[in-house]
Amino acid sequence: MTDSDQIRDAGTHDDLTRRQWILRLGELVALAGVSGVVPEFATLVAGQEPATTGLPPGLYEPSQDHLVHALSSAGKNWTPPPGSETDYVLPGSDPYRPQFFTAEEFLVATRLLEILLGNVNPGAVSQAAQWFDLYLHSAAEVRTAVQNLDPMHRVLAVEFFGRDAVRELEASDPQSVARSGLVALRQLSTQTYGTNFLQLSEKQQIELITTAGKSQPQSDLRKLYDLARTEAIRGYYTSAEGLKELDYRGNAFYGDSPGCTPKP
Repeated sequence: MTDSDQIRDAGTHDDLTRRQWILRLGELVALAGVSGVVPEFATLVAGQEPATTGLPPGLYEPSQDHLVHALSSAGKNWTPPPGSETDYVLPGSDPYRPQFFTAEEFLVATRLLEILLGNVNPGAVSQAAQWFDLYLHSAAEVRTAVQNLDPMHRVLAVEFFGRDAVRELEASDPQSVARSGLVALRQLSTQTYGTNFLQLSEKQQIELITTAGKSQPQSDLRKLYDLARTEAIRGYYTSAEGLKELDYRGNAFYGDSPGCTPKP
C-alpha cells in the first residue's frame, strides 16, 4: 500500500476535525504575520482546540513566512523564497561520498536503481542512488526514534499512517536487508556468470535483477529487490526531475486560487 493509500484510509471524522483546526490556526497565524495583531479569539482557538482533539503540542504550526508570502503575492504565482522548507535541494558540485555503502557497493546500488527506473536522466538516477544511501545511513536512528516516540505522538502516527506502517518502522531493518541482498546478488552473479555484477553485460545484469524480482518473497535477493524498487521510486519522484514529470505544483504559492481549466 502506498503512502497516499494509507493517508486516504486514515480519513476519519477526527481527522477532518483536525484538518479544520489546522486551517483555522493557519489563517490566524497568517493574519498575525501580516497585520502584527493577533485577534482575541486566536488565543482561545490555539489554547483550547488541541486539548479538545488530544493532539500533541507543537506539531501543526504552519510556516509563517510561507503564509505571509502567499498572502502578499497579489494573485501572482510565485516560486518559494530561496532557502525555504519547500525549496528544491540543488545537487552539490563535489563528488558524492556514500554514507552507508562502500564505494563498490554504491556503484552496484546505483546500477541496480538505474535498471529499476528504466529510461531516465542519469542525473536523476544519481540523485535517487544518493537518496537510497542516505535513507539506509539514517535507518537505524529512525527506527530508534520511532521505538521511543512519546505515547501521544505514536497514537497520532498510528491514526495518520496506520498501525501496520508504524509497526513496520519500529521493527524493520533495511540496513541488514541491503547488506544481505548485495551479498546474495554477488553470489548469484558469480555462480551464474563467473564474475561480479558490475562486469556483466547490460543484458546479463537485467536478467539477474529479473531473477531477483521473481525469487521467493523471504529470500535476501527478493527483499533487496523490493527495498531498492521502493526507494528508487521514492528517490526519483522526490527529485526535481521526478516532480516535474508528475507536474507537481506544491512548490509554488497562489494569492488567489488558479481554478481549473474546463475540458472542451
